[in-house]
Amino acid sequence: MPGTSPVYRPRKPQESQYYQCVEDNFEMLESRGGNERFATRYGFFRPYVKQVIYRFLDCGILHNGFARVKCEACGHEYLLGFSCKRRHFCPSCHQKRVVEFGEWLCEEVLKAVPHHHFVFSIPKILRRYFLYDRKLLSELSRCAWETLKEFFREAVPQEGAVITIHSFGDFLGWHPHLHILCTDGCFYGDGIFRVAPLFELKHLEAIFRHKIFKMLLSKGKITQDLVDMLMNWRHSGVNAFCGSRIQPGNEDAMENLARYITRGASACAARPRIIFPGKPALVRRDRQLKN
Repeated sequence: MPGTSPVYRPRKPQESQYYQCVEDNFEMLESRGGNERFATRYGFFRPYVKQVIYRFLDCGILHNGFARVKCEACGHEYLLGFSCKRRHFCPSCHQKRVVEFGEWLCEEVLKAVPHHHFVFSIPKILRRYFLYDRKLLSELSRCAWETLKEFFREAVPQEGAVITIHSFGDFLGWHPHLHILCTDGCFYGDGIFRVAPLFELKHLEAIFRHKIFKMLLSKGKITQDLVDMLMNWRHSGVNAFCGSRIQPGNEDAMENLARYITRGASACAARPRIIFPGKPALVRRDRQLKN
């Protein structure tokens, strides 16, 4: 006889401290959302936040709807509460999407070639511009993609990358930065994969800094005087990190990294952007994931 199967135990979200904290304090947060002091420190209170919170408070509670699951073989049945299917804020629903995204990325998108994990961050003095204008986050990811293309242009003329925008960090303060899963080379017409040579991160940081300054100047967010001041800093605040090369046979490491770059947090604004050579960025939205 096979071993005993695990027993399904329905979760009770209303008993968690996380749920109780949201339930007890969200109305006070919402009442202060239109406050000028709140907007100055945290940015405008987006209406979408209210929808996410209320759906999270209804997630997994049987009173709000459920499905009856029954085994035809043994007749055992149980009730499964409807979920909110929201990204990032609900730990249960987002974890499912993290797992599905990692599996989909490894099975359908990534090839059996070496990859690298890059992280790009910006100085604190520039973060406030992205706080009050969230559309700049897409431009930030574009700057990172253009940086990688320009940096590897001579060695690998075409490559692919998955870019996610994270806005949490520094004790859950506003910290926009990018996680990038990038191929460590490119394919040629005959199907041969050429691995990228070794590189210096300082050169990568210099290109990324130039791209950010150019983008913010074109948007009218900063002045040339601020750029000159930042260029004279000993430490510019623009950082680039590159992890160890992930070999093609290490499937567990690749899938774990795919899950890691889409991990969720309450302040997270991450959304994966899958970029292929010669094609516009593709944004994988919620509806494309399995319910």
